[in-house]
Amino acid sequence: MAQYINPFTDIGFKRIFGQELSKPLLLDFLNSLFEGEKHIDNLTFLDKEQPALFEEDRSLIYDIYCETDEGEKIIVEMQYKSQPFFKNRSIYYVSESIARQGERGSAWNYEIASVYLVAFLSFTPIDFKKQFRTDVVLAEKGTAEQFSDKLRMIYLQLPLFKKEADECENQVERWIYLLKNMETLSRLPWAAQSAVFKKLESIADVGALSRAERLKYDEALKKYRDTISVLEGARMEGRMEGRMEGREEGRMEGREEGIQEGIKRGIKKGQTETMLANARKMKSYGLAWDMIAEITGLTIEEVKDLE
Repeated sequence: MAQYINPFTDIGFKRIFGQELSKPLLLDFLNSLFEGEKHIDNLTFLDKEQPALFEEDRSLIYDIYCETDEGEKIIVEMQYKSQPFFKNRSIYYVSESIARQGERGSAWNYEIASVYLVAFLSFTPIDFKKQFRTDVVLAEKGTAEQFSDKLRMIYLQLPLFKKEADECENQVERWIYLLKNMETLSRLPWAAQSAVFKKLESIADVGALSRAERLKYDEALKKYRDTISVLEGARMEGRMEGRMEGREEGRMEGREEGIQEGIKRGIKKGQTETMLANARKMKSYGLAWDMIAEITGLTIEEVKDLE
């Protein structure tokens, strides 16, 4: 049985990053992600379910929704299965978080706070570049200079991270390695040298869960594994259907090519026979051999041998 929780489950991910007890872990990860750009001193967890803006509007539910001391909004999500229109969905989430900052009245001057999306992806979207980190900002197209700092989206495609523990060069890479491999590890590397990872070790320990938490976690883990199994089954069926369709298309193409080739050969044979018949008739009329050759395309020797 695994010693550490699976962070790809909803309960596991929120236990690691989404509770007051684990706030130092989230701060450490985010500051590592933004190293050299900004430093977050503290975070406040906000209600993950955002109320509807109007009667017909549906509320939004984020995995983790928090705010920095400077008022910046940060959405942290774990996506363990591919979703249709994922890119547009993530843009919608960020845009909604910006739009919900609006205030009524003429005194408000669109003083919006920056919104950041950090999305862990356990799949590789087909419309993304095949790179581990995709960092999206609002920029001027011609110069690539940042146009505004009010929107930032960072996507981390976990399947494209291939490093082993001894190859990790910075804190972000160490975090990603642990999240990817946590359920299979018997101990957490770097826990002896890092207070943050020592805390992660205690929070992620399955044995530390209460009975009620363990029941919820086991149910979430079952749901996660069932989903992965269904997705893998669909992929296998897709590959099998693709191979079968490919073979069938190959056979069809082969038959079609054979038919077309037969038609071409028939036409060519008919044209040749007609040409020879005409050449014979010209020869019987006493037309000069060189003239017959010029008209039909035969050589003079071929015209000579005609009977």
